[in-house]
Amino acid sequence: MGNLDLVTIIIIAANVIISYKGFSDYGFFDKYKFNVGGVKRGEQVRLLSSGFLHADTQHLLFNMFSLYFFADVVIALLSPIQFLLVYFGSLLVGNLLSLYFHKNEYHYSAVGASGAVSGVIYSAILLQPGMNLYMFFIPIPIPAYIFGIGYLLYSIYGMKNRIGNIGHDAHFGGAVGGYLITLLLSPWLFETNLLMIVLLAIPIIILFGLKKLGKI
Repeated sequence: MGNLDLVTIIIIAANVIISYKGFSDYGFFDKYKFNVGGVKRGEQVRLLSSGFLHADTQHLLFNMFSLYFFADVVIALLSPIQFLLVYFGSLLVGNLLSLYFHKNEYHYSAVGASGAVSGVIYSAILLQPGMNLYMFFIPIPIPAYIFGIGYLLYSIYGMKNRIGNIGHDAHFGGAVGGYLITLLLSPWLFETNLLMIVLLAIPIIILFGLKKLGKI
């Protein structure tokens, strides 16, 4: 993990350039962020463009840091083209889930690559469930699936508390997208990694359970 394939470099560069443009140009940011009213007016470009905008530098760094650690696993075990299918498919599914959750909130807006990154994380963990993460502020290796599950549990917290101008709903849609796309591309995982498939489904089930109960 943590290598930089050319495809990863291009995506990170696009996120940095477009996000910093949005930091200094509110008109640009407002035109391309995810907004329910805008999408319903026919501005479907927002479903993709919002994934390259971020609320602030910390938000951008967290998403790119996560992408850096997981992208090369997907590229190595699938292919660069299939990685792009996971990335953009997860981004799109994430924003479609946000649109579904907030379809009657015309003012609702969000930005971030979180949906795409969640999809890549889930894809990487499905493909290589035994990998560990070494993070500078934690002196012991962390199983990657713990990081992935924790990432989505934090998203539940963010959704419940409406933290920041961030598409927490998209985290889940992205995870679902990455999860399903990877299983479609690699059906052999049902034979080799069935336990991980079940574990990674837990936060997704929690989300939809809370939604059905009206807790989110």
